[in-house]
Amino acid sequence: MSEIKLSNRFYHGTKEELLEKIKNQLSDFRYKHILGVGQTCYELAKLNGVDPEQAMIAGFVHDYAKEKTDEQFIEKIKEKKLDSYLLNWGNFIWHGVVGAEFIKDELKITDEEILNAVRRHTVGAPEMTTLDQIVYVSDYVEPNRSFPDVEIARSLAYANLKQAVIFETKHTLQFLMSSSSKIYPDAILTYNAFVAEN
Repeated sequence: MSEIKLSNRFYHGTKEELLEKIKNQLSDFRYKHILGVGQTCYELAKLNGVDPEQAMIAGFVHDYAKEKTDEQFIEKIKEKKLDSYLLNWGNFIWHGVVGAEFIKDELKITDEEILNAVRRHTVGAPEMTTLDQIVYVSDYVEPNRSFPDVEIARSLAYANLKQAVIFETKHTLQFLMSSSSKIYPDAILTYNAFVAEN
């Protein structure tokens, strides 16, 4: 992937410049993760008829805001006049939904398909584009991930993207319920759209 050059269609700068800006925002652990997601997005895009450059950039930036403070997220929600309902949640939701606003403002990436993929990468959405699904699944199965059944999820990702979305959504909901965690409404809508009807 190191040989891939950006075309300036989605980001006005080089891949190295983009990665440097992202690296400055993240811990080494998180930076290693985004590199894995970018690589996986690139590979899955080629398999599923999506622009590989667009998918790779979406993978690189999906966790750009992950390590920002709660105060920064709350300020951005108010500044951008986002739904005040978001204030009831935390980083797990914010770094996707609100993170897209930081990406727009700080990295000057304005491609709505990339921004929507970032917004939807944690809990999905009842209607997801192929790019959305690629980022959602790549975040789950990138090479640095290790959890029970990760190899099943990984095999599905490369064989049948929609089946990988179903697998991830089902297992994520099961995990949230088993740990008695709050479930963001969109996660349930994603489950109903992709799992319950299949």
